[in-house]
Amino acid sequence: MATQRKWRLWRSGVFLAALAPLVLWGWQVANNAAGPEPGRYLLLNIGQGALWMLLLTLSLTPLTKLTRWKGFALIRRQLGLWTLAYAFLHMLSYVLFILALDWAMLGSELVKRPYIIVGMLALIGLGALGLTSNRWSMRRLGKRWKTLHRLAYPILGLVLLHFLWVVRADLGQWTMYAMVSALVMATRLPPVARMLPKLRQRLASAWFSSITRPL
Repeated sequence: MATQRKWRLWRSGVFLAALAPLVLWGWQVANNAAGPEPGRYLLLNIGQGALWMLLLTLSLTPLTKLTRWKGFALIRRQLGLWTLAYAFLHMLSYVLFILALDWAMLGSELVKRPYIIVGMLALIGLGALGLTSNRWSMRRLGKRWKTLHRLAYPILGLVLLHFLWVVRADLGQWTMYAMVSALVMATRLPPVARMLPKLRQRLASAWFSSITRPL
């Protein structure tokens, strides 16, 4: 019972942490603290939030291998759904604040800004992963479920391309995201993935030695 309560508190804490940026940005807009273009402010921040959520979700598997802590695996689906929620809100912000619900503008926007198409492809992919992130889908799809959910990595590539197109005049921030993404993706390479448990053992051994060493 105590263990179940601990995991419920952990999931609740993750939920509140994922919700907090949206509450903060909404508060800033409501209090005129989001700059001269609050709609664009929400659009950009929520978009980056979606990228962070995706990176965090993809980092959970290597973190589980590195630490053997069950808590990371328990929030994988939750963070994946938060990624989808952020991505959907990013698209909704574009429709509301950039298009102003004027669908006639969409055709010209796609011609002028083809990165919108890339973003939509990423959103569709995230939607497919979100819809199948349940036990029923795992049973129905069998081995194909893992193949489908490996699409998270091409989706990350699409998101990075979308973001690069948006901020191409300032590559500093994009480079940071690209480096973090490369590190996360590198952990899925078979040689690196096999090395993670050994690294955990070495770190644990070094830590144990440090606390048992005589003063």
